[in-house]
Amino acid sequence: MGWTVSTDRVIDVQDDAGLRRALSDAAPGTRIRIAPGSYSPGIFVQGLRGTADQPIVIEGADPDRPPVFRGGGTAWQFSDCAYLTVRNLAIRGQSGNGINIDDGGTYDTPSHHIVLESLHVSEIGPKGNRDGIKLSGVVDFVIRDCTIDGWGGQAIDMVGCHRGLIEGCQFLGREGFSQATGPQTKGGSSQIVIRRCLFLDAGQRGVNLGGSTGMAYFRPAGARYEARDITVEGCVFVGSTAPIAFVGVDGATVRYNTIYRPDRWVMRILQETTEPGFPPCRHGRFEHNLIVFRAADLATVVNIGSNTDPASFRFTNNLWFCEDRPQSSRPQLPAPETSSLYGIDPQLEAPDRRRFRPLHPQAQRFGAHAMPDAER
Repeated sequence: MGWTVSTDRVIDVQDDAGLRRALSDAAPGTRIRIAPGSYSPGIFVQGLRGTADQPIVIEGADPDRPPVFRGGGTAWQFSDCAYLTVRNLAIRGQSGNGINIDDGGTYDTPSHHIVLESLHVSEIGPKGNRDGIKLSGVVDFVIRDCTIDGWGGQAIDMVGCHRGLIEGCQFLGREGFSQATGPQTKGGSSQIVIRRCLFLDAGQRGVNLGGSTGMAYFRPAGARYEARDITVEGCVFVGSTAPIAFVGVDGATVRYNTIYRPDRWVMRILQETTEPGFPPCRHGRFEHNLIVFRAADLATVVNIGSNTDPASFRFTNNLWFCEDRPQSSRPQLPAPETSSLYGIDPQLEAPDRRRFRPLHPQAQRFGAHAMPDAER
């Protein structure tokens, strides 16, 4: 039969037919457990709605052997859903997007209270605007402990999304994939936190705080900023053309991050949307970060584009160390920097083994490992 139902609304499925039957029968409180194995992609789910007390859960039955959804255009598409948790799945080899969650085109009724956790999304694209996870019109969401490994466009693309947390995720660049950005917040997105994530060669822009969106796709309609109130904290960035990109954002904070050997710039300040009423990219805060770079690798520390307000940015309490020219550790920034240190080797524990804790006593109050517990 491919599916069994227990009295407590747990549905165990073992094949494609059983999974689709379980999805059509799901109601608040339903828990769909998918057995290990291979399953067909192209699953479209519309209007799946749990409640605050009884969310709907879709999960791999064995976290150590997640069910695999391989190939096709998109593995899973969720539209107009609420109070939904999806966890312990492997999504692999899609030519479009791995997972797509949207509001069904009804901008005033977003998908909401969505939790994605312990997903492994890999080999998406490999070229062009092909996203690991794509969210359009989603609010009150959490993406936790997921791995995105090889993608074409954005690792996580957020268009008009609000009140979200991306936490404990890994973004792993892969040879042969274009990987434009890691997480991107655009189209009027706000109140999103990216926390305690690892970025390894995670695209041209590790995080894209803002972006470029067609006016018809902004949520809310009429928003005059690509992004606002975005926070990146407690993360480790290794490589990337520019780990941090502020792009048409009206207020963002980048704090307590460790940035190691960026390829061309440490950060970019850009404005790609120039429609009437949009302010220049402004009000970025860069503080309590630990930056290790090589002068031979960088064009400049900060790349500044036109139609921006770099003087509105604030730089404070950072540690900068230039490995190949320690005497040149103090960067040229677009605004005065305060309370920072320059030229002190932080003595990172073992970067080649992904251990980035600074051992030098003066460096231990900077970077990802220094983020206070109250802010974790």
